[in-house]
Amino acid sequence: MAGLSIRHLRVALFRSYRAVRLDLTPGPVAIYGPNGAGKTNILEAVSLLSPGRGIRRASAEDMARRPDPQGWKIHSEIESLGHVHEVTTWSEAGNARQVTIDEKTAPQLALGRLCRVVWLIPAMDRLWIEGAEGRRRFLDRMVLSFDPAHGEAVLSYEKAMRERNRLLKDMVRDASWYRVLERQMADSAAKIHSGREETLMRIAAAQDGAATQFPAADLTLTAPEPACDDPTNPEAMLEQFERGRAGDLRAGRTLTGPHRADLDAVYAAKGIAAKDCSTGEQKALLLSLMLSNARALAEDFGAPPLLLLDEVAAHLDAGRRAALYDEIIALKAQAWMTGTGPELFAELEGRSQMLEVTEGAEGSAVRQV
Repeated sequence: MAGLSIRHLRVALFRSYRAVRLDLTPGPVAIYGPNGAGKTNILEAVSLLSPGRGIRRASAEDMARRPDPQGWKIHSEIESLGHVHEVTTWSEAGNARQVTIDEKTAPQLALGRLCRVVWLIPAMDRLWIEGAEGRRRFLDRMVLSFDPAHGEAVLSYEKAMRERNRLLKDMVRDASWYRVLERQMADSAAKIHSGREETLMRIAAAQDGAATQFPAADLTLTAPEPACDDPTNPEAMLEQFERGRAGDLRAGRTLTGPHRADLDAVYAAKGIAAKDCSTGEQKALLLSLMLSNARALAEDFGAPPLLLLDEVAAHLDAGRRAALYDEIIALKAQAWMTGTGPELFAELEGRSQMLEVTEGAEGSAVRQV
């Protein structure tokens, strides 16, 4: 199987880095250093090789190194499916980020044709016990890893819904004002729901029979009542929006649609809802889903994705940590992992690159160990 990896990465004026160059091999990359040294900033730079706003969902302006006002740049050489590409993404003076692929201007969506990126960050550790918005975002990131166009459907839906909500708040009752918006919402909603359902089926298939020490999760997409009978059908969704207009007028917002969906998860072997599992079990379920996502992508895309695992050792004992590393090696994925000390990656000795991050007067620095 052809692989996917970053061979060279250059970062300039990005977050805590004035300048850094990394020369890399296809295997795992273990990054260690004290809290606040700049480890996660490297992962954020790599996450910008996929469409969207990266692991922190930050604005381009917020990614700039302070107090440098001119902007930032990330240049990478990527080996993808047997071909080598140069990808540059940058922002000037806080403006929207731009992308070039092989020195040609490209939309962010084009990044998905070269590179797939999957990540877990500490903020996701509370995924199962906090609000539905985070779970929708988690699911949509999985969908996006298979279908980079999914993001466009989500943006189109949200834009039309905001305009419809404005009409609802203004108590506009003329149906003609709603028809075009509801058609746009219905078409996008059907695509969103289809993508989500297909992704859940792919994840379930990747979990079945997988040689893993991590627990499988039964995932279900739910929606508040009244739910649409066939949310993958644009005409059924259009009828739902039209039928719900009176109630939406009273509420001043759209009460049904993919923006109200939730992702339920059950620890399959124990039959326990993820929200009721221990902290360690919840972390293990997240890692299981990440690994299943990667296995499914290896078949769908033709190579495992880049894996970004921030503070991955948190809540993992030594045995489960070793099991995770073994599965990453078996996947042949370039996994970028952070931790506070090299001892957290002892089980990877001789099987990964080691980078030490320190913080000095000039900002963060990286030393290849």
